[in-house]
Amino acid sequence: MNKVMLMGRLTKPPEVKTLQNENHTAMARYTLAVDRRYGNETDFISCVTFGKNAEFAEKYLHKGLKIAVSGRIQIGSYSDGDGKKIYTMNVLVEEHYFAEGRKQLETDAKEGTDKDGFMEVPEGEELPFD
Repeated sequence: MNKVMLMGRLTKPPEVKTLQNENHTAMARYTLAVDRRYGNETDFISCVTFGKNAEFAEKYLHKGLKIAVSGRIQIGSYSDGDGKKIYTMNVLVEEHYFAEGRKQLETDAKEGTDKDGFMEVPEGEELPFD
């Protein structure tokens, strides 16, 4: 069984293009920064999605957004200009899920977050909780 589930933050906005096939299918590429459970390391996972999922990605996904995805691993290869074989590994995304609540998304947009996804609060200042 080839099934992948990941949760992480987008490193930049999705790159979306229309494929030149008979249906002019949308394709989106993005990278998820996924923290490892133990340790202080992050993996950067290349993701690709097509059709309605790509249109969703273009409309709703942005840099820093925390999402969960499910899909499958796809391995491929191609030859570069020098004839060297390049191997690729992508997660072919079948489903997207928001991993933050609307209130958190609004707070992030207003306050800004640092690279770890935490708000920057000056020392001695208290956070306003509702």
